[in-house]
Amino acid sequence: MTSPLAETPAHTTEPGAGREVELKLECRPLDLPTLAGHPLLKRRKGAGTKTLVSTYFDTADRDLRRAGLTLRVRRDGKRFIQTVKAGEGAAGLFDRPEWESDVAGEAPDPAAFADTPVRALLDEARHGELRAVFRTAVSRIHRPVKQGRSAIAATLDEGRVETEAGDAVLCELELELVSGDPADLFALARALSETVPLRLGALSKSERGYRLLDGRGGPSKAVPLSLPEDASAADAFRAVALSCLRHLRLNEAVFLAARDPEALHQIRVALRRLRSAFSLFAPILAADPEARARADAIKQVTEPFGRARNLDVFLETTLPAEIARRPEEPGLPELSARIAAERDAAHAEVVAILDSPDWARRILDLLAWVETGPWLAPGGPPERDGSARAFAADTLDRFRKRVKKRGKDLAKLDPEARHRVRIAAKKLRYGADFFVSLFPEKAARKRHKAFAAALSDLQDHLGALNDLATAHDVLGGLAEGEGEGAPGAALFAAGLTAADNEAGADALIEAAADAYDALVDATPFWR
Repeated sequence: MTSPLAETPAHTTEPGAGREVELKLECRPLDLPTLAGHPLLKRRKGAGTKTLVSTYFDTADRDLRRAGLTLRVRRDGKRFIQTVKAGEGAAGLFDRPEWESDVAGEAPDPAAFADTPVRALLDEARHGELRAVFRTAVSRIHRPVKQGRSAIAATLDEGRVETEAGDAVLCELELELVSGDPADLFALARALSETVPLRLGALSKSERGYRLLDGRGGPSKAVPLSLPEDASAADAFRAVALSCLRHLRLNEAVFLAARDPEALHQIRVALRRLRSAFSLFAPILAADPEARARADAIKQVTEPFGRARNLDVFLETTLPAEIARRPEEPGLPELSARIAAERDAAHAEVVAILDSPDWARRILDLLAWVETGPWLAPGGPPERDGSARAFAADTLDRFRKRVKKRGKDLAKLDPEARHRVRIAAKKLRYGADFFVSLFPEKAARKRHKAFAAALSDLQDHLGALNDLATAHDVLGGLAEGEGEGAPGAALFAAGLTAADNEAGADALIEAAADAYDALVDATPFWR
């Protein structure tokens, strides 16, 4: 088996449908001249610089956007090019159908999208009239590149997305596969990233425009997956991994800009989901020694993220609850200031990791491995090319048994054993989320709702117990730092907080045991 994108032909600019296979990377405006002068992007026949203005259209109800379609008309000198694209929500490598046609002017031409999904959608829409919703204006440097045995169109775009709700700067490097092997896209990107920092792109220009209109500049949660009925297990893993990488990149940008605690939380969720995917799909990855190494490398480099998140939880949840219980305790403000300083230092450590060229290259290499790595080579395990639905059912059975075994007599377990139950339950929850779309039957959907609720209840109680344990670690660290200037009042308040937290542990353990029993009784939705 080869990569699903291998040997991709050039997409067409004729009215019929083609495919766009493009690696999207983000860079800083100050790095564009360096990139443009890179030896691999040297000027040759077909190179040039131009100004492009693109207007994006949709209905008043945003029907195109909801259907995952984009319609734009781009002015390129005296030429007007109308483009329809299907599919959004990628990370880095965008692989999607597109239809392009020359049109007479800036307004969309219905005849040119008559054979695209746009026509049928507009016919069914309640308000099917198209209107301009935003536009982009970019200065584009174009460089044709030969890399390996592939022809690649490299474009450097600098400009703005302009909407009624505000504008945003964009600076992108796009590597479009004209013909050849997608692996060469990544080889070129790696070579260029040795010169300037390049980050995986997670938003198309149209998504940037819509997010501005919606005021969506903050943290993002994971988006539910929709896997096709005929998907193979390999297709499912690829879709899951790309979803996790997109989730990671969207929140990484937010945290770097504002150090938003929720963005950090979502970064950790994205990374946990990604590591869980490596566990869930282990049978189809086992023949590739790179798989486990990549998962372990991600965990190792992101360990400081956990401490930063624990300090966030303490400041946002544990400490406010303690202040509400003991509003007159004089040491609590001092305790808050001390923990806040530690949190700021922990955030700075996270920023240093996320802002490093090494981190950006790790993520790019991971995407390259997902798309073109040895796990896709011919002669892999039979499960890889088999039905994703059958694989999902076997996998969920396996992880459900693990939760049942580890959680038996949960109320009697020590904290470390309860933590193992929590990890197993989390992987089962992520697996259920990843695979639910493969079981679309009405009865399965109903069972999934009950199963997910029981699993969520167990996770909530085990998570609360884990918060108690991490709060204890935070407070223990403060006590160890007494000789470094921790105020006595703050230490006294820390002791009170620890005691108050422990007082609620027994009730949480009992609730977790009840939730475990409910989960065991819940009918698997995949059978």
